[in-house]
Amino acid sequence: MSDRGSLLRAGAVASVLLFAACRMEQRPMPTVTDRPFGKLPDGTEARLFTLDNGRGMRATITNYGGIVTSLVVPDRAGQGADVVLGYDSLAGYLRTTPYFGALVGRYGNRIGKARFSLDGRSYTLAANDHGNSLHGGSKGFDKLLWEAAPFHDTAQAGVRLHLVSPDGDEGYPGRLDVTVTYALTDASELRITYAATTDKPTVLNLTHHGYFNLAGPAAGDILGHELLLAADRFTPVDSTLIPTGELRSVAGTPMDFRTPVAIGARIGEDDLQLRFGKGFDHNWVVNGPAGTLRLAARVREPRSGRVMEVRTTEPGIQFYTGNFLDGTIVGKGGTVYRHRAGFCLETQHFPDTPNHPDFPTAVLRPGQEFHSATVYRFSAP
Repeated sequence: MSDRGSLLRAGAVASVLLFAACRMEQRPMPTVTDRPFGKLPDGTEARLFTLDNGRGMRATITNYGGIVTSLVVPDRAGQGADVVLGYDSLAGYLRTTPYFGALVGRYGNRIGKARFSLDGRSYTLAANDHGNSLHGGSKGFDKLLWEAAPFHDTAQAGVRLHLVSPDGDEGYPGRLDVTVTYALTDASELRITYAATTDKPTVLNLTHHGYFNLAGPAAGDILGHELLLAADRFTPVDSTLIPTGELRSVAGTPMDFRTPVAIGARIGEDDLQLRFGKGFDHNWVVNGPAGTLRLAARVREPRSGRVMEVRTTEPGIQFYTGNFLDGTIVGKGGTVYRHRAGFCLETQHFPDTPNHPDFPTAVLRPGQEFHSATVYRFSAP
C-alpha cells in the first residue's frame, strides 16, 4: 500500500474515532439535584430529590416517607407526562392520605387482628384498619423522615435512604436498620432495592405504594389499561381482606390475568372476592422462585402507548384498583382523584404472613440480612 493510501486510511479511522468520541460527549448523563420540600410540624426540613436519566424520564423523591412524588415518562410520541398520583407540596402528604407513592413498612399490607406470635411470644400492633393492622400501623415508615444521600454515575441517578426503627416501634420487636435505594437508570427503569438487619427476631415486609395512571393522572380512570400478571394463583381473602390461607388457582375467575386483559373487563362481575375488595385488592402469587428477579406484571395504556413492566424478587404482588378513591382528594395541579383514578402494583410478602406458617416466611433474625429488589421498567413501543 502506498504512503498516500496509508495516510488516507489512518485519517478515516481517526475521523471515526473522533466522531464516536463526540457522540459520547453529547450523550446526556443521569443527574440528581435536591431542594427543600417544606417542614414537618417539629420544624425539621424535608428534601426533594430530582433524578433525571437524560432520556426524557424524571423521578422526584422526598426523604419524607420515601415518597415518589412524580414520575415523568415519555409516550410513543416522546411527550412526557407524570404517571403517578400525589400532591404538589409536602402539606398534602402530611394530611391523611392513601399512601400515595410511599415507602411502606415495617409490614406492608395487613396483619389480621393486629397481632402475631413469633418464637412463642405474642405481639400486639396498632389496629388501624377494621381491627387489623395496615401498612406498619399508626406511624409507619411512610410518615418518617429518612436520612438521604444522593448519587449518580454514567448509567443511573439515585438517592439512598436510611432509617433506624427502634425496638418496639409500632409494636414490632427488634432494632431494625433499613436502607432503601431508589435509582433511575438510562434504561428507563426505576429500581428499588431494600436491605435491613435486626438485633432481635422480627417480621418485615417492605414495599412501594405508587398509584399509577399511564395516561397521566388527570386522564380519568385506569379501566382501559391492559394488565398481565405472571401468576397462576392468588390468596383469597375474607370480608376484612385478610387471606384465608388458601392459594387458589386464577383459572376460571376474574383474577386470571395470565394473558393481557383490560382492568375494567371483569372488575364489575358478581364475584365474592370482588365484592370483598370493592374491586381488585388482592395478592397474587408470582410465578417462579422467590429471591430471583423475574416478571411479575406488565401494564399497557393503549392511547399513550406507555408500557410498565414490573420485576421483583418478592413472592407476591398486590394489585389494587383505587377502589376507595371517591373524589374527595385534590392532588397535583388541582386534579380531583375520582374512583379508580390509579392502580397499585405492590411487590411484597403475602398479607398476614406472620399468622400463616405455610406462607413464605417474613421472619428476619439477628445475623441475617434482608434483601429485596423491584424494578419498574417503562417503554412506549
